[in-house]
Amino acid sequence: MKRVGAHVSIAGGVENAPLNALGIGARAFAMFTRNQRQWSSPELSAHSIEAFRQNCHNAGFLPEQILPHDSYLINLGNPEPDKLDKSRNAFITEMKRTELLGLSMLNFHPGSHLNLVAEDECLRLIAESLNLSLEATRGVTAVIENTAGQGSNLGCRFEHLAMIIDLVEDKSRIGVCLDTCHLFASGYDLRTPEAFEAMLAEFDRTVGLRYLRGMHLNDAKQPLGSRVDRHECIGKGMIGIEAFAHIMRHPALEEIPLILETPDSDGWAEEIKMLYGLV
Repeated sequence: MKRVGAHVSIAGGVENAPLNALGIGARAFAMFTRNQRQWSSPELSAHSIEAFRQNCHNAGFLPEQILPHDSYLINLGNPEPDKLDKSRNAFITEMKRTELLGLSMLNFHPGSHLNLVAEDECLRLIAESLNLSLEATRGVTAVIENTAGQGSNLGCRFEHLAMIIDLVEDKSRIGVCLDTCHLFASGYDLRTPEAFEAMLAEFDRTVGLRYLRGMHLNDAKQPLGSRVDRHECIGKGMIGIEAFAHIMRHPALEEIPLILETPDSDGWAEEIKMLYGLV
């Protein structure tokens, strides 16, 4: 079964996320576990934790169908020691919040070298950050999201993801989330079934399909290889509907979260319905 959903709001408490997902016909969902624009947030209350777990149970969402995302402030490859420590501590906190909610994955952007160190050095810092975070937590898999390659952001090439994974000690707790807009912006074509299969084969050779834990489904406002991260609604951008029809029919993409981050949240229910209509 395909598990399509969206990155839903946690306004009023994390316990509302599964209800918001259910309301748009989702079979998976993503969310933040706290305010992603702040470095620190109040601890999760026992009431919110219990209500979140109960609402997930009532709505039929299993942990592997939920892909929470960490704060965009975090940079696990920051070359400046004080800022790196701040990011590492924040990421460990988010991993622990994910565990408290009974979830099994945390999605994150790898990091940025800020034009202060070489790419390889930054990738080593990211892997070191992950080793420290995995050692300090338990149960939760850290899921790397590929990036569009804007500015000094790493993770736009499969080789970046492979190097990070190679340096992570506990490979049972590392995974990848592929964002379609980011793939397209960084130069991976997926507009036709043939192009998509070539991209997926390259991912399998370089990283390994066994690490794929989810996808973000976003069309792109900018052309192939633009290195510009601008999401568009499905079928209204430069990627086009054929790619998403192929995703919805692809046997390798069963039972993983397929998460919309398209710009019109009011239209998510219709987008989900449309995507299921492509199967």
